[in-house]
Amino acid sequence: MDNRTAFYEKLKKKLDESNIFPSEYLFKFIVSSEEEKIKQVEDLFDFKGAIITKTASKKGKFTSVSIHVIMKNADDIISIYVEAEKIEGIISL
Repeated sequence: MDNRTAFYEKLKKKLDESNIFPSEYLFKFIVSSEEEKIKQVEDLFDFKGAIITKTASKKGKFTSVSIHVIMKNADDIISIYVEAEKIEGIISL
């Protein structure tokens, strides 16, 4: 089992133990402030009716993207994180 698989299995267990689904979940990502990168993050949530908040860093090089969204289960949360990993330079918090 690789490290990513182990990480996501541990995350799934924690999510299932600490949430009653469906429930609101807060995703937080940091990306470079390029419009394309921010749009890629937003596109992960365009079908979910999410509330998205963007905050630029002090020097404007990076943008924090916070997303409040109702998620059906832990697997759906993990699938978002897996898709987010495909965005170059993204940091998941």
